[in-house]
Amino acid sequence: MTIKPLVIALGLITGSVVLSACNSTTDNKTPITDTQSLAAQHSDAKPVVYQVFTRLFGNTNSNNIPWGTKEQNGVGKFADFTPKALSEIKAMGVSHVWYTGVLHHALVGDYTEYGIALDDPDVVKGRAGSPYAVKDYYNVNPDLAVNPANRLAEFEALIARTHEAGMKVVIDIVPNHVARNYQSLSAPQGVSDFGANDDTSETYARDNNFYYVTGEDFSVPVSQDYQVLGGEPHPLADGQFTESPAKWTGNGARAAQPHIHDWYETVKVNYGVKPDGSYDFATLPAQYAQLDYRAHYAFWQDKKLPDSWYKFRDITYYWLDKGVDGFRYDMAEMVPVEFWSFLNASIKMKNPDAFLLAEVYNPTLYRAYIEQGKMDYLYDKVGLYDSLKALMQGKGTAQQVLDVHASVQDIAPHMLHFLENHDEQRIASPEFAGDANKGKPAMVVSHLLSQSPTLLYFAQSVGEDGSEMAGFGKPSRTSIFDYIGVPAHQAWMNQGKFDGALLSEEQKALRAYYQKLMNMASFSAIAQGELVSTPVTTRSGQSATKVIGFARQSESQRLVVISNFDADAPQTVSVTLPAGWQGKAIDRLEQHGQVALNNNQLTVTLAPLASAVFELEN
Repeated sequence: MTIKPLVIALGLITGSVVLSACNSTTDNKTPITDTQSLAAQHSDAKPVVYQVFTRLFGNTNSNNIPWGTKEQNGVGKFADFTPKALSEIKAMGVSHVWYTGVLHHALVGDYTEYGIALDDPDVVKGRAGSPYAVKDYYNVNPDLAVNPANRLAEFEALIARTHEAGMKVVIDIVPNHVARNYQSLSAPQGVSDFGANDDTSETYARDNNFYYVTGEDFSVPVSQDYQVLGGEPHPLADGQFTESPAKWTGNGARAAQPHIHDWYETVKVNYGVKPDGSYDFATLPAQYAQLDYRAHYAFWQDKKLPDSWYKFRDITYYWLDKGVDGFRYDMAEMVPVEFWSFLNASIKMKNPDAFLLAEVYNPTLYRAYIEQGKMDYLYDKVGLYDSLKALMQGKGTAQQVLDVHASVQDIAPHMLHFLENHDEQRIASPEFAGDANKGKPAMVVSHLLSQSPTLLYFAQSVGEDGSEMAGFGKPSRTSIFDYIGVPAHQAWMNQGKFDGALLSEEQKALRAYYQKLMNMASFSAIAQGELVSTPVTTRSGQSATKVIGFARQSESQRLVVISNFDADAPQTVSVTLPAGWQGKAIDRLEQHGQVALNNNQLTVTLAPLASAVFELEN
């Protein structure tokens, strides 16, 4: 597709910043692009995604025993997302809830009374298991249900409650790999399991779902630094797992015995990519980058495609029929872009408003996965997130943040912004910034810089530091592999009252700040506006590396955003506004009050870690 470039003007603010107004480059003859369509879908506010680790959200148990069982450490349920909880999430300006870890994945627990086979802890990471080792794509994690026999209905009820609260539902799809012990008990009639019809005598065949190490059996990886379940006894923890022949591991490792750092709990899915990297399917003509999903859908209709393509299309259709509104695709860049053209076009034909978010880290692939793969949104991780993190840690500069954002100016509305998620360290952890308040200026910049959606991770707004030693993995990230409580979140949850009564005054203030900031997604200059298209001049000075400023404007609103990343010193800032930007400047975020303009000069002193979001009232 053709994406109209957004013209970006950004600058460091030290002594003065000169901004000038711009004329719109849009004309009535320009065809509507997919970028413009995304904005039209969210005409009142840009998307705000609340990512919640579903297993942890409602857990009130605070034992936090390393490698603890769910009986020892507790586990949250779908039912914990009460109407009150959902209304509080909605109050943060949230439009979409990403329920992480919903699908039935491998775990160390006994559900044999429900007909579910035991999982072998030798090929499970942690005790609660990785949400990215999916065992059954047609059902949900039994841990999350009050009655495991009724688990799918309980999730369907959560979908309905989320919709009633005015938000949409996003779940994970993990296309690159499945659990080593994939066994669907709930697949619709006529749907075969992954690998059920594979020719296991061949390393590769186009319609095999997996790749095989022919003639060799799988061996569990070993390491002197790791013990299954922390060394606690378990009848199946014997260093053995039967798989003959061995399959390629999820990250592409081809050895019968993968390394301990490989994704050994998973097996890689075959999409018709031969072992030498060549394709066993039709390639997408270059001109399709400029065509919409309907043309992509039509292109694939007369093609014979690998079996795995159809399996994942049917899986997404199943969940769309359940009321799910979109998907977050794990490690999408490890799957060929042609598959995404096929899958996403198929999804959009069924639900044109489906929300499609992909984990892609290679900037050279961004445009292909958006234009040819028909993704709505990609992670802005190695660009914006990494540069903001460095600035927060005192290692980077403000100019680096602005430069990496400028590098994606043509696809900016498609780049999802975040400061925390399940893969990243908590801001308050010593390994990241050591202080949740250091996330405030970064979140202002991340959230208000463009039309891109913003992701807010659960407990981020109350300063969770991820310091618990859960078992598999190390502190600083809230564990996704084990049963654990999340202390700061539990204080806000207050035994299911969701009133924040147990939060400290500092935590309450932080959450109120986030709530005010996140709701700026509905400001027209943020949701539909552009950055002012003129160079920003700066003067050199000590604060040049620690202060970011930019302007956003729509037809009805003009904003000037200034953030001080210096944790120790205040900064006095003067901004020279463009001709026509008259009137009073009122801070919509903090307590800088009303600032008068004097000869188009706006001057304000920002305290350490302070930000201002000035709206100019004509």
